[in-house]
Amino acid sequence: MGRLFLVNLEGKSYSCKHCKTNLGLCDDVVSKSFQSRHGKAYLFSKVVNVCAGKKEDRMMMTGMHTVVDIYCVKCGSYVGWKYEFAFEKNQKYKEGKSVLERYKVWGPDGNNYWVAQEVEAGDSDTDDA
Repeated sequence: MGRLFLVNLEGKSYSCKHCKTNLGLCDDVVSKSFQSRHGKAYLFSKVVNVCAGKKEDRMMMTGMHTVVDIYCVKCGSYVGWKYEFAFEKNQKYKEGKSVLERYKVWGPDGNNYWVAQEVEAGDSDTDDA
């Protein structure tokens, strides 16, 4: 084990709900209209202080994507996923972007988003933008 170096974000940001580690800036939110199996999720152009799991093909509401789950680098909590590859031409804009599940992060105002009910469907990535 080595020393852990974290990126400290300046400005309004989202952070891990467990350890408060910065994950993404409000300015990097591409869309707030995504949906995960646990509720709302936000698409970010850039996130920091995360590590990735293994690549896997996953059927989402908008088609097949190759994704990796992402975890907080400090505490190891699951926080969302990153799009590695989109099979559908109209979904290519997601490649290289990450989704943070809103119930797993603290908002920029310091509030935590709690889920009122769990969605029964599998992974989702609804995008109304």
